Amino acid sequence: MADLFCGTGSFGLEALSRGAEQAVFVEQNSKVVAVLNKNIEKAGFVEISNVIRANAFKIGAPVKPGTQKYSLIFVDPPYVLSRDVGGNSQLAKLLELLPGQLAPDGLAVVRTEKRVSLLDNYGPLEIIDRRQWGKMAVAILRVKNNDE
Repeated sequence: MADLFCGTGSFGLEALSRGAEQAVFVEQNSKVVAVLNKNIEKAGFVEISNVIRANAFKIGAPVKPGTQKYSLIFVDPPYVLSRDVGGNSQLAKLLELLPGQLAPDGLAVVRTEKRVSLLDNYGPLEIIDRRQWGKMAVAILRVKNNDE
């Protein structure tokens, strides 16, 4: 699994604690990465974690050559950066990267503010479910099946 804009790593660490085989954490802020690394160490997941300090909007969830693509990519950009969801937005460009990083049956989960409504499609990614809790919304996307 990959946790983009991971902050202190709560989503990825939770996935690891529930049996995920490995997690890639992408975070740009160096101070937050230092806290993230401490959290990974405290949780005992150093061997199955990979921290990448980078702008997730630009790289998505990088797949190392010879490794499997992700079955789950969690995308949680700062709300202020996810308000623009149009076809030319930073978020749209990121979502257009993800099909090449997702396993064929993989899912992308995008968290935004409740008032933000993602488009139905971003390239071959399509929304298959939407949920709202409190002030946040979650959209679950998958790569379109050519048979559909």
